[in-house]
Amino acid sequence: MYSEEEIIKRCLNNDSHAQEALYRQYAPKMFGICLRFTRNKMEAEDVLQDGFIKIFTYLKDFKNEGSLEGWIRRTMINTAINFYKKKVKRYNELNIDKTELPDSDEENIIDKLSAEELLATIQELPDGYRMVFNLSVIEGFTHKEIGDILHISENTSKSQLSRARSTLQNKLKKIKNQ
Repeated sequence: MYSEEEIIKRCLNNDSHAQEALYRQYAPKMFGICLRFTRNKMEAEDVLQDGFIKIFTYLKDFKNEGSLEGWIRRTMINTAINFYKKKVKRYNELNIDKTELPDSDEENIIDKLSAEELLATIQELPDGYRMVFNLSVIEGFTHKEIGDILHISENTSKSQLSRARSTLQNKLKKIKNQ
């Protein structure tokens, strides 16, 4: 196995074995990130592929000022966000004003679900809700940062997160009652 420094150096020299090693090391974890930001496995695979193309193209810009995994993770998140932005422009479907907030439930339904059920439920969220939910809850971005990334106001980010949580809670109640 290669060291991180050696793998970077060899990838920069277009060593296909090193590129494959880098891909194999990080692809499973990055695929999980892609799945959270997309609606299905096929979209996640597209984002993963695009992300690794960017990683190999821009690896020369990695400055060793943090972990390689963190840099790869950020690249995947940005790729997923760009995928979302292209999709919104293409379909122009995002209309959050028509969604009503369901009543909250004090019971913690998430504890009773499998990871697959939770992921599937998150993937069913409208695109804007899913993006804000993932960036805030999973990735830990602030509403200001989310607003800057998605080109929305901080208040829109807060509203979409609130609606995402309420929508998730409502969907999870339905799953629990089945």
